[in-house]
Amino acid sequence: MSAITRSSATLLAGIAFFGAASAAVAQGSAHTAIDTFNAWCFKAGQTEAQARANMGVDDAPFALTFWDDSLEPRPEGAPKGVERRCEVSFDGDHSTAAIKALRVQMATPPVFGIKIPLPDTHTAQDGTALIEGRELLRGRVAVVQVGTRAAQGGVQTYMGVDRLYAGLGLPEDGS
Repeated sequence: MSAITRSSATLLAGIAFFGAASAAVAQGSAHTAIDTFNAWCFKAGQTEAQARANMGVDDAPFALTFWDDSLEPRPEGAPKGVERRCEVSFDGDHSTAAIKALRVQMATPPVFGIKIPLPDTHTAQDGTALIEGRELLRGRVAVVQVGTRAAQGGVQTYMGVDRLYAGLGLPEDGS
């Protein structure tokens, strides 16, 4: 084998190795984001600062959007009807893994509500892979979402849960 052929082979092997390493890092980052979402976004009673600290956002491979206006003033431009939002977004299309993990989390005791028709406060957007209304205890409703959207440099996955104001989004017949 000539020196040029060996060099080319070594270069190609290095590119493949670093490509595989980059993919593994991306998978690890997605796994961290999904696990963190499931561990913290369903917990009520957190301020934004507490959620950021609990989720380790400063060093995390994901971005967090969070508010709970039962504890702090709601952000300007917050959607009507949403009292609390917790959303993580992270690089790449990991919607299948996110949905699978979310389904497991919602079925783990205490089970996260029962599926109901999607409230009028929410609609599926381009890239939405999952959106469900969930009836919670004490006349509360939540909407869970997973999807992808365009981001700088590519696509990102998002996972979100919105809790609506008391009584909002319940089916008309109460079932």
